[in-house]
Amino acid sequence: MSKNIRVLNVDDSAFIRKLLKDILESDDDFDVVDQAKNGKEAIEKIKQNKYDVITLDIEMPVMDGLTTLKEIMKICPTPVVMMSSLTKEGEQITLDALNLGAVDFITKPKNVFSVSSDEIKAGIIDKIKNARKANMKMVRYSSLSLSRNNNYTKIPDEYNVIKHNIGSADTIKTIIAIGTSTGGPRALHEVIPNISGKVNAPVLIVQHMPKGFTKSLAERLDLISSVKVKEAEDGEILKNGWAYIAPGGVHMKIKSFGADKFKIFLDDSGNVNGHKPSVDAMMFSVSKSSVREVVSVVMTGMGNDGAKGIETLKTEKNAKTIAEDEKTCIVFGMPKAAIETGKVDFIVPLNKIADEINKIMGV
Repeated sequence: MSKNIRVLNVDDSAFIRKLLKDILESDDDFDVVDQAKNGKEAIEKIKQNKYDVITLDIEMPVMDGLTTLKEIMKICPTPVVMMSSLTKEGEQITLDALNLGAVDFITKPKNVFSVSSDEIKAGIIDKIKNARKANMKMVRYSSLSLSRNNNYTKIPDEYNVIKHNIGSADTIKTIIAIGTSTGGPRALHEVIPNISGKVNAPVLIVQHMPKGFTKSLAERLDLISSVKVKEAEDGEILKNGWAYIAPGGVHMKIKSFGADKFKIFLDDSGNVNGHKPSVDAMMFSVSKSSVREVVSVVMTGMGNDGAKGIETLKTEKNAKTIAEDEKTCIVFGMPKAAIETGKVDFIVPLNKIADEINKIMGV
């Protein structure tokens, strides 16, 4: 069987390069055709050869990962999967990389021996296989749009005071439920800042990400959004005009605690659709609650998480349902699966999703 996924592996550690090569080549689909120990060496190879996917370390001498990524997107846009460290700085740089055009990232385990786990190996292989399917035309468009519009300038304190008081009323009539995965951080940067601060509903967001990265993502979105954005906490009361991102590693659900009042419940039970947090787990919880109206959205991502949730919300709550249009998806898997249920009301390009939500909510 011919190996059809050509990989360039870029890392300053010879040990990591060999480890990743061995993991990938244990699968018949991969051929790690080249390796590079820094960004400068990688760029020279990219100018001479064509690769299907590039794995790229963030911290390297000579030319670091972000500089290399920018150059790759300029000279030969290729699906890139970043190798990220589990530090606060690593989280921030990884989010920068996703905004600059990286399709996805793999977190480097603190203990390299844990990489021998079959589950971790399978996760690495799946991520790199999925990256190959990315719509690079949209990756480039999204990256250029983000670099122009989102500079994370601190919003004046007086505005933050107003924004953070938006949700003082906690009587909830409507919930907005959003799910996304691969390409999601960029998609959320397009949607969440454009949801009106006057929206009379809380926004629940599931983005497939490991622990730590979701907090950094929430903090970034909060700086540029009219709604208050935060990482969800167990037991906190839902407020209108606030957006809650499910923490990596747990499911986000809701519980009623009075008429039209709801609390967040973080659930550490098993994976759903291979994910924790799961879009379906969040949407199922909303469907079982006493909330009166729901707006549900599925955006870019691999797989089918959220499809059953959308279907259930339409059946149980007559939800207004939205899926991202294939033309703007980095990966069309999740929206495609949702559309195939026949329960999606609106198929909308990414730059129109917030407008559709605002229209439905009457703001």
